[in-house]
Amino acid sequence: MMNPVVLIGASESGLALGNMLYLLGTFLLLMIVLRKFAWGPVTKMMAERAQQVAHDLDSAEEARESAQALEAQRQAQLLAARSDANAMMADAKAASLQQQQHIIAEAQEAAEALKTSAHAQIAQEQSEAMALVKHDVAELAVTIAEKVVQRELTLADQKALIDAYIEGLGEK
Repeated sequence: MMNPVVLIGASESGLALGNMLYLLGTFLLLMIVLRKFAWGPVTKMMAERAQQVAHDLDSAEEARESAQALEAQRQAQLLAARSDANAMMADAKAASLQQQQHIIAEAQEAAEALKTSAHAQIAQEQSEAMALVKHDVAELAVTIAEKVVQRELTLADQKALIDAYIEGLGEK
């Protein structure tokens, strides 16, 4: 509540009413001046700040979307790299298997060639041994025949005797 002395003093003089009107006018004038010089720049600054914040939010959203797109691209590249690596490994395995089969085939061919060569050499040595045996048998037969007959045989007689002896060996 108000002090009765102030109220009594206000009614006795017109001064208090004039002061109030002056204060009210000054207050209104101050509000108009503030609105013109302070409120406009403050609201303009606040609007610019709001616009800057909105722009920053938009930029952050764009950056987030860009990061997500980049992450998706990196994931796709990683999957492609893995698939390429798997394909390269499969190709390398296939190439090594082919190389292995080629080496085995060459080794088998070489073994077969050695086997064929060995058979041919054995056949040649066998025929040489047979020829040597024929020659030794022929000499032995001639020696025996000379002793039996006590005479020299002609070349034709020797060949006939050898052939007959060899045929006799083949039948045994």
